[in-house]
Amino acid sequence: MVFVLCLIASFFVPWPWNLVLILSGAVLEVGEIVWGLRLARGRAKTGIEAMIGKSAKVVEPCRPTGKVRVRGELWNARCAEGADVGDTVTILGQRDLQLQVELARSGRRRSSGQDDALPTGNGSP
Repeated sequence: MVFVLCLIASFFVPWPWNLVLILSGAVLEVGEIVWGLRLARGRAKTGIEAMIGKSAKVVEPCRPTGKVRVRGELWNARCAEGADVGDTVTILGQRDLQLQVELARSGRRRSSGQDDALPTGNGSP
């Protein structure tokens, strides 16, 4: 495409410059072809392949099945060890349109409603 544009433009410039324009267009065209072939070699990751290893938030308790939110989408999920709402899970794979997940190592486990914070103050009872 670059070569065609340079070829057309060469009709509107004087003698020595039209040759330079055509040669430049040819070099740029070869570079464009090489660049395009390199891009075509790499396989784009889409769908479940792109999701494996990513994090998701649990929106419905997974005991063992529930729902998680991944990039704004709700997915059915299965977590063998169980996960509560708000926990972060890691996607391991997919089977029968259901994500296989595990609790993330840095995942936040919700407590049973009790405050887990340490008491603050001067340390006296």
